[in-house]
Amino acid sequence: MAPFGKTPPSGGDHEDFNLEQMEKETEEMLKLRYINKDNAEFKRTDGGFVSVRIGEEFYPRVQVVRMFPFSDPEKYISIRTPDEHSKEIGIIEDMKNVTKETAQMLTEQLNLRYFTPIITKIVNIKEEYGYAYFEVVTDRGACRFTINMGGHAVVHLSETRILISDIDENRFEIPDIMKLTTKELKKLDLFL
Repeated sequence: MAPFGKTPPSGGDHEDFNLEQMEKETEEMLKLRYINKDNAEFKRTDGGFVSVRIGEEFYPRVQVVRMFPFSDPEKYISIRTPDEHSKEIGIIEDMKNVTKETAQMLTEQLNLRYFTPIITKIVNIKEEYGYAYFEVVTDRGACRFTINMGGHAVVHLSETRILISDIDENRFEIPDIMKLTTKELKKLDLFL
């Protein structure tokens, strides 16, 4: 390591910093590409996923992500590569800008990603050692799950709507806490 204030000598094994290349890569990353029925073709894959062709580019599998899942679920749909370092391919500004078949295909993918059972009844909530153990009935049936009390497991989407994420990152929603009974509200009181 070079002493403070001194520049290390450039050697053959060090790559020179290329500002122009970095600026070009940054510009590419920040460029927004809007996807619609005129410039993209989506297809189902044999494995039940979705692929897309945009001009000469082909992506054999893509992720479909809502940018505003609660406030605008049908607009600003991000199409991304499915890998760990997911890269945005483009954005569908509005689901009305794609064909009916494509919208249906993408909605299926979104429903899998954002599967959120609605809690219709709170049977019991037990708190122990920093965790809360929920026993509930949802629109998909009876369910038990655990949340971490120290985290951000309960999010208020509005004054009456809450979203609960369990320790396995499954999501549950109570659309209107005012529709719960007084007994149920008392059990939930710690989170309100």
